[in-house]
Amino acid sequence: MSTAVQSQSAQIPGAILESESLETTNKLETGLQVRQASRIGLQASTTSGLAETYIQANLIILPSRYASDFRTLCARNPVPCPLIAESESVGRWDAVKSWITGLNGSSVLGEVDLRRDTPKYMVFKDSKLVKSHCDDITADWTEDHIAFLIGCSFSFESALSNASLPPRHALMKRTVPMYRTNIPLCPAGAFQGGTYVVSMRPYKRSDIEKIRSITRGFGMTHGEPIAWGWDAVERLGIKDIDVPDWGSAPLSLDGSRYGALYGDDDHIPVFWGCGVTPQEAVMRADLEGTIMGHAPGHMLVLDCRDWDIMTKF
Repeated sequence: MSTAVQSQSAQIPGAILESESLETTNKLETGLQVRQASRIGLQASTTSGLAETYIQANLIILPSRYASDFRTLCARNPVPCPLIAESESVGRWDAVKSWITGLNGSSVLGEVDLRRDTPKYMVFKDSKLVKSHCDDITADWTEDHIAFLIGCSFSFESALSNASLPPRHALMKRTVPMYRTNIPLCPAGAFQGGTYVVSMRPYKRSDIEKIRSITRGFGMTHGEPIAWGWDAVERLGIKDIDVPDWGSAPLSLDGSRYGALYGDDDHIPVFWGCGVTPQEAVMRADLEGTIMGHAPGHMLVLDCRDWDIMTKF
């Protein structure tokens, strides 16, 4: 961290300084603390379970010529692609404008460096992956890039945990499993032929209605599940529940293969829309130029809270 940046951070209440040890940053309680720890390399793992009640976001960064089509894609597919915010203007990595009614950009995300404040990034050139799980994208960002923040289902995990329904991947300190599906996206301009990506968390069948009720109000972070049950695996076009396309393979609580529990009503798969969907749509669109995003499971943690984005029913 440069002296100038360190000096600036020192003026921000709750900021993490490079001189602080890993021990002092083990419990990251705010979005700012997670971003600062990510920026200086102290937070490099999944953000699931960090900074409870702070909203987490998927990050996708595009050349500006694709921005209008991408906004339309999000508007037409609000469940897997809920748009929270975007760069305040083309080329801005230090400020955003909000798409959440009643919240301005600085309330959504205050002090930030979008090039360094997620734990890990992915970089694509002409739709081909060229960097995986890199620490920052300062060398790849240009004045023509614009960042988009898409809601993430990690945001409702604290609500599930507080209701004694903690997600299994969080308990086991793994990354949530994510799968491509056969559910088509409504296309928009350059973005054609995309399909939903879903995240999966196992639960008891008897808990489904409670889970739906808890997550329903989180519409800006994918809301309630779109499917559940062992039969949903085939309906969604998932070939093998034990082999996700992103994230960690799901396990039973004793660490054995999850798929061996097929048919067990105490361990049914529950699927939510996932913010990897727009990243996958970008790759299928065969876009030109440099495109960047978060590595799956390594989110940008914001300054707004659960209650700022909840829909009341």
